[in-house]
Amino acid sequence: RVYSGVIKKGDTLLNVTRGKKERIGRIVEVQAAATKDIEEVRAGDICAFVSMKDTETGDSLSDPASPVLLERMRFPDPVISVSVEPKNRNDIDKMSTALYKMAKADPSLRLEVDKETGETVLKGMGELHLEITVDRMRTELGVEAVMGKPKVSFREAFGGPVELTYTHKKQSGGSGQFAEVKMIFEPAEPGTGIEFSDEIVGGRIPREYIPAVEHAIRTESRKGQVAGYEVVDFKARLIDGKFHDVDSSALAFEIAGKGCFREAHRGSRPKLLEPIMGVEVVTEAEYLGDIIGDVNRRRGTVSEQGQKGPQAFVQGQVPLAEMFGYINFLRSATRGRGTFTMEFDNYAEVPNSLVEKLMEKESK
Repeated sequence: RVYSGVIKKGDTLLNVTRGKKERIGRIVEVQAAATKDIEEVRAGDICAFVSMKDTETGDSLSDPASPVLLERMRFPDPVISVSVEPKNRNDIDKMSTALYKMAKADPSLRLEVDKETGETVLKGMGELHLEITVDRMRTELGVEAVMGKPKVSFREAFGGPVELTYTHKKQSGGSGQFAEVKMIFEPAEPGTGIEFSDEIVGGRIPREYIPAVEHAIRTESRKGQVAGYEVVDFKARLIDGKFHDVDSSALAFEIAGKGCFREAHRGSRPKLLEPIMGVEVVTEAEYLGDIIGDVNRRRGTVSEQGQKGPQAFVQGQVPLAEMFGYINFLRSATRGRGTFTMEFDNYAEVPNSLVEKLMEKESK
């Protein structure tokens, strides 16, 4: 989208986000599946530039003489993941290239390789989002892929504050390893992330070893003690420790930090968190009772209901784990007249009575 000025074919612009120059080769006007070549675009126009080298979704392009950086779009973290593999085993390189292109164009997609299973994992904002991505790979890039069963991206959290002293000591001839850390871990407000604070006084731990402890906490938090999910929203305070002139090192303090985190998280009665989705269903008023009853059965809550023109609507929050295959229920309950939209709202604690049941369902 052009915010000001004029851009002509052949102009050179500056990608202010990345500090690189881009030459505009072709400018096209897009109308559904058709494109029409044009010579220039002005303020207010929406167009497509063909074959950009270093520009990605959300970047700002500007006159090199007057650089302007616009605020980037914010994309939420993915809440659902599937394993993806090529239909033909020989196409694994083609599939990897196609997935990389899709993830580069859509910042709400994430691409990972599971270190334990070797599977390629695609993460996105919902079942439909991932299905459309795989379908676009087939239609636009000619790569056939098969999706595995969807999995929910759970999170873990500290159940309460924990103060713990952890000592790492290893002696096996020659110089050994020694590090002791005393830390306090506390739950933080949702969405605040990880907050590490160094409260060491009097040189109890040399300054050069403290970054190793912080690195250990951040690394180890990627795998929690309930079911191996990422641990989020906590404060880690390093308040005391001990070191040895010969046997202490950054590595020893990193090992001590990891051990301290694991034991503290396990001992805090950790919580399992699940993504809660904001759901809106629009349908005929006669089906509203069935829709609301089903939301309650899915551990959801209704926040609002009313009229949208001739149709009725229901808005509420429902755990993502309960929403798989919802479109099939909706079609059946409304005789094909109902539609729904769903987007991520927040993370909430899974009731203790359901943790084992959900984990068993996930493992299957």
